[in-house]
Amino acid sequence: MTNEQIGALAGLGASLGWLFTSIFFTAAGKRIGPTVVNALRLVFAVALLGSMHQIVYGTWWPEGIASQFVFLAMSGLIGLVIGDQLLYTAFVDIGPRLTLLLMTTTPIFAGLLGLAFLGETLGLVELLAVGMTIGGVAWVISERKGTRADRAVHKHFVRGVVFALFAAACQAIGAWLSKQGMGHGIAGVEEKMDPLSATMVRMSFALVMIAPLMVLHVRRQRRRWRDGESEARVHAGTTLGGIGFTALGAIAGPFLGVWASLIAYDRAPLGIAQTMCGLSPVLILPLMPFIYRERLTWRAVMGAVIAVAGTALFFLV
Repeated sequence: MTNEQIGALAGLGASLGWLFTSIFFTAAGKRIGPTVVNALRLVFAVALLGSMHQIVYGTWWPEGIASQFVFLAMSGLIGLVIGDQLLYTAFVDIGPRLTLLLMTTTPIFAGLLGLAFLGETLGLVELLAVGMTIGGVAWVISERKGTRADRAVHKHFVRGVVFALFAAACQAIGAWLSKQGMGHGIAGVEEKMDPLSATMVRMSFALVMIAPLMVLHVRRQRRRWRDGESEARVHAGTTLGGIGFTALGAIAGPFLGVWASLIAYDRAPLGIAQTMCGLSPVLILPLMPFIYRERLTWRAVMGAVIAVAGTALFFLV
């Protein structure tokens, strides 16, 4: 098997990891809330990544210069604390299928960052790719089912769409800051930080930065429990399930998904790797009728395919 084939399979594995992460975190968020999910998955991810870093490199913490850690800390705040908080709220508001579809707009925000800060330009093919992605996403989200059950499931539809788009923007900004943090474009960096080390540093800083948000959340929940004892009992009864789903999501995505994506980027050309890592919006479609009892339309399927194809074209040119 060639390196390119190994990279493509690893990219497919990463897509499956993000797919199951979205399902697990959606289930967890409905039980314990997006804020707790965000904090807990960082705890699990830091533990797993730190252990892997110790096994691979023999140290718990990588070396680097101050500016690298500053960029990685900013990346953790914007991408993992703010961006993922919005993302996990969108999972609960509009479900994993629409959220993953909206996240295909991340390359568009990345392209705008390149235009604004790196002096990059977009050619005709890139503009076509952007148009395909936006068109596919717009075609799907403009389809509003009118049954009472659908309205109940997506009662925060507008908020979920807005949060998912902001999450995509935060992911693009976080990725750009991560690249800077690994040493690309920083003067005086003798040896670039590897992706595994950079990911662990991002996760660690994000865990520290989310602590104040978690404290505020706990205080608010305590006030709510005092106002309604029955609500507290219901919440306590679902906590264990929420923690379990969060642990499964952390293993599938921040640990195995990130690891697989790094293998893909290492073994395959960037365009192929990114395309294979971005298939989650299509892979989730066959599961929706079974997991969420959601009836799929041809419009939903074709819109997802067009959006993912636009993303692929953006990276393959």
